[in-house]
Amino acid sequence: MVAITGTALSLPLHRLPPATHRAPAEQLLLIGQPRPIRVPERRWRSWLDDSEVVARFTAKRYRRAEDQCWVWIGAVSSTGHGSFRAASLPGPTRRGTVPAHLFAYQLAHGVIPRLGWSSTQDAVISHQCDFAGCTNPTHMRLGTNATNRFEYLTRRRNLANPLADIRGAAGRTRAIAAAIRAGLANHESGADIERRILETQNAGVPLTLW
Repeated sequence: MVAITGTALSLPLHRLPPATHRAPAEQLLLIGQPRPIRVPERRWRSWLDDSEVVARFTAKRYRRAEDQCWVWIGAVSSTGHGSFRAASLPGPTRRGTVPAHLFAYQLAHGVIPRLGWSSTQDAVISHQCDFAGCTNPTHMRLGTNATNRFEYLTRRRNLANPLADIRGAAGRTRAIAAAIRAGLANHESGADIERRILETQNAGVPLTLW
């Protein structure tokens, strides 16, 4: 047996990678403008933690039962998604405007560190109800560009699906939102507004030849 005394046993050390600094997380937002706008994570957190911003957001969505779509009744983008002006910022037009469904999802689940359209595997929020104007976070899930595109191409073949609406995504959202606003302006009951929504939804179903 060999005794080791008086000195420390020296072992080879693996080379450590050089220290790196994590780039600030940001998200890419696309609301009809030619190029996506980058929104830093810290800015998202400031909006979601601001009670006044959240109150303005809440006033623009029509909440219903938990299993139903919560329709955005504010401004609508060319893609049919709600547009929410979280803040007025200097720079490119609508820089402080974000997709309403993205705000709703993060309000419920927290900020998503990275979201964008630079890769087919980048995270995106997918509407499982296929209604772009919905802001019910339980109707959304995180997916990828690839899966989101596949689901869109598959589901739109169903003529009863919102994706098949003859008015397009934006036309459908605007029509349903207008029906809800009309009902609210007339102080109608929830049941009457539901009838308005159903009639407006049915108006977009494609005609079929039998």
